[in-house]
Amino acid sequence: MEKTYMTPGQPNDPDFRMLSDAVQAWYRFYELPPADPASHTLCNAAIALFNEGYRTVDEIATALIGAYVGFVATRTNAPTSMSLH
Repeated sequence: MEKTYMTPGQPNDPDFRMLSDAVQAWYRFYELPPADPASHTLCNAAIALFNEGYRTVDEIATALIGAYVGFVATRTNAPTSMSLH
């Protein structure tokens, strides 16, 4: 099976929608309003998780929720999901 890699900027792709849903699930879980800096970090982490083989909203959302506990964890100098695996 050929490996699929996600890159930013493909909004019509169903995988892009799935990644967006996973990031939105993070915001709902922590009951926080969307914010650009956090969204940037979370979207990059979601893409990295997708590229590692995560393929569902639940898998990615769960990894994001565990790796980024609230807004403080989404700061640029916070550990990335890659370093937490």
